[in-house]
Amino acid sequence: MDLLVNLYSQRLDDLGRRVEATAAIIRLALPPEQHLIKHWVRSNFSEYWVSEVTAAMAHQPPGCFVATVDGQLVGFACYDATARGFFGPTGVSEAHRGKSIGIALLYHTLAAMKAQGYAYAIIGSAGPVDFYVNALGALPIPAAEGESIYRGMLRSE
Repeated sequence: MDLLVNLYSQRLDDLGRRVEATAAIIRLALPPEQHLIKHWVRSNFSEYWVSEVTAAMAHQPPGCFVATVDGQLVGFACYDATARGFFGPTGVSEAHRGKSIGIALLYHTLAAMKAQGYAYAIIGSAGPVDFYVNALGALPIPAAEGESIYRGMLRSE
């Protein structure tokens, strides 16, 4: 299910205040570290997400944020990877989940989209739908079964 997020909602501002004390450093990814980010995403998530990181990193500025703790990569979030206006993919290492790092990545990425002129963001094939609804007031985008940007996508075995 795809979700729509209003980037001018008070909930986004509230989310920003909620993540101010997050222990991780959240910053825009730099092109020279792309190979490190892609290796980490490949090791922790999927080759599909590596492809999306590649697309997000091709923008200027890059459409990828990273989270680091003690200089180590612990999470990432992309936008404008599969399509313009799309948030994701995003992920945090298992050892660092539950520490508001994912929420901080979400906030910083959506704030960057807003700063670039987006009024809304789409979360494509949202995993934790309830999370996005509760955190941001995200709304499901009505679609018939199988109507997705990912319809017909090549899949590995």
